[in-house]
Amino acid sequence: MSETDNLGLRDALAEATVRLRGDEARHEAEALLLHVLQRPRSWLFTHAADPLPAAQRRDFDALVARRLAGEPVAYITGHRGFWTLDLEVGPATLIPRPETELLVELALARLPEDAPLQLADLGTGSGAIALALASERPRARVLATDYSAGALAVAARNAARHGLANVHFAQGSWHAPLQGQRFDLVASNPPYIASGDPHLQQGDLRFEPGTALSSGADGLDDIRVIAAGAPAHLLPGGWLLLEHGWDQGVAIRALLSQAGLEEVETVQDLERRDRVTLGRRPA
Repeated sequence: MSETDNLGLRDALAEATVRLRGDEARHEAEALLLHVLQRPRSWLFTHAADPLPAAQRRDFDALVARRLAGEPVAYITGHRGFWTLDLEVGPATLIPRPETELLVELALARLPEDAPLQLADLGTGSGAIALALASERPRARVLATDYSAGALAVAARNAARHGLANVHFAQGSWHAPLQGQRFDLVASNPPYIASGDPHLQQGDLRFEPGTALSSGADGLDDIRVIAAGAPAHLLPGGWLLLEHGWDQGVAIRALLSQAGLEEVETVQDLERRDRVTLGRRPA
């Protein structure tokens, strides 16, 4: 390919879409191309006929090759949108997913808009849940915890980037960083995949941190710890919200009830799969 062999943006996208295949191929090709061009998606609509310079075409081809090798688009571009935020992500963090926004919606429905609340996000990763809650409840103090120092560093950069000074960070496993504190609401998207699940060796999951994905033979080891310790860290009337797998609702409702929580229920996502189970400490 010579320096003057410039393919148009529209044709470059079409070519990459064919190479990537799958339902998300067009979306992924656009994300990779816009990352190379450092342009917003809206720009592409009015510049689709523009030529793609040879140097940028080589960069784009290299990113497409990385995706074909299985690397997640979010790790290639270094960011992923969640709620109203654009978040830095990397191999130290899970990739935020749209399903987790249900947990944020359920939490916000239980949090007064103008109150000095105390909130915690256990296993924050990129900070997705903590930062979404902090952005919608600016008077709240949000504690974001994670066992991984690398993940906390990413979350802290995301908080600084979005000017969310009401988020604080602490390193440690589950309740350990809470140090006797009590909260109006504790949220978590913990590991919940069974350790032997074949999906861990497929797709994007191959590249994400295993300790943030799987938890014991039935996927519930970490959730057992969180549920059992929750009452000691909830204020009277405080809520615990947990994201989990589609087939774990019954088991997790039992765990929350055994821990003494009330108003326990499981909420399904848009595809009618169990997604979030929540319960409340008696007032």
